[in-house]
Amino acid sequence: MLRAFLHPLSVTALSALFIALLMAVYPVETLQSSLRGLSIWWEVLFPALFPFFVISELLLGFGIVHFFGKLLDPLMRPLFRLPGIGGFVVTMGYISGYPVGARLTAQLWAQRLITRAEGERLVAFTTTSDPIFLIGAVSVGFFQNAAVAPILAAAHYGGGFLIGLLMRFHDARKEPIKERTEPSPKDTASTSGKVSRRISRSRLGIALKAMHEARLLDGRGMGRLLQDSIQSALKLMIVVGGLVVFFSVVMEMLTHAGVVEALAEALRLLFSLIGLPTPLADAAIFGLFEVTLGSRAAGTTGTGLMHQVAIAAWVLSWGGLSVHAQIASLLSRTDLRYRPFMIARLVHGFLAMALVYALWGWLGL
Repeated sequence: MLRAFLHPLSVTALSALFIALLMAVYPVETLQSSLRGLSIWWEVLFPALFPFFVISELLLGFGIVHFFGKLLDPLMRPLFRLPGIGGFVVTMGYISGYPVGARLTAQLWAQRLITRAEGERLVAFTTTSDPIFLIGAVSVGFFQNAAVAPILAAAHYGGGFLIGLLMRFHDARKEPIKERTEPSPKDTASTSGKVSRRISRSRLGIALKAMHEARLLDGRGMGRLLQDSIQSALKLMIVVGGLVVFFSVVMEMLTHAGVVEALAEALRLLFSLIGLPTPLADAAIFGLFEVTLGSRAAGTTGTGLMHQVAIAAWVLSWGGLSVHAQIASLLSRTDLRYRPFMIARLVHGFLAMALVYALWGWLGL
C-alpha cells in the first residue's frame, strides 16, 4: 500500500491536486501569476525564440546542417564523440539559448542522423543561456554591472564545454570503436601538405554533395518548406508558452503555501555551514524553479558580488524546472532519456560556480 502511494505517478497526482486546491484558495494570485507568465512568453520568449525555430527548420530542409556536419566531423568526434552534424547544434544552441539545442537534437534524432547516446550527449551540453540574456538581462539589467559579463560567460559556457568533454564517456561502451588509419611511415613531409590540401578539397566536396542529397531527399519547394517551418515553430512556441505560464502559477502557489520559504530556510542552514551568505538561498530556490526569477534575485541580493555571480552562474547553468519541462517535452517525442540531461545540468551548475571562484582574481574583479 505504501509502495503504491509513493509511486511517482501517485506523487505527481497528489502534487497536481495540491496545486489545484491552492489555485481555488488563491484565485486572484493565480490569475496574476498566469498573466505574468504570459507576459514573459509574449514579450521575451516569443520574439527571441520563434525566428530561431523557423530558421532551424529551413536550414534542415535546405541541407545546410548536413553540409556543416561533414565539415565538422573531424573536430566533433575526437572531442565530444559526436558526429560533425552536432557542431551545428552546438552553435545554434549557444547563440539562441534554451531550448533550441534540444529542439535541433530531437530533429536530428527523428531523421536518424544521430543515435540515442549521441543525442543525450548533445542535448546535455547545448542547453545554455543565450548571450543576449546573459549579458543584457543578467549582467546589465539585474546586476547593473557590465563588468561581470565576461566572468559569468566564461563560467557558464566554459562549464558547458567541460560537460561536453565529460559526456563523451556517456554510454561509450555500447558503441563500437572506429579504428583510425594511421599514415604510412614512408609519407614524407613534402607530400603531407599536398595530401592535406587534397583532403580539405575532398571534404568540402563531400559536404556539398551531402547538402545537395539532403535537399533532394527533402523534396519540398520553398513555399511549402516555409509554411511547414512556421507551423512547426508555432506549435513548439505554444508548448513553451504553456509551460512558462504553468510554472509561473506553480511558483506563486508554492510561495503562498510556504513551501518556497521552507526550502529556502533549509538551504540557508546549508549555506551557513559552508560559508556562503544565507540571503542567497532565496535566489537559489527561485532559480531552482525559474531562471529569470533566480537570476534577478541573485543580482539584487547585495551580499557580495563574487558570491552573487556564483549563484547566478549556477542558476543559468541549471536552467530552472521551467526549462527542464520544455526539454522533457521535446525529448518525450524521441527515445532520449531525461535523466542524463538532469544530471548534466546539476554538474554544469556546480562547475560554473567553481569556475566563478577560480577565475575571479584572474579577471581583476
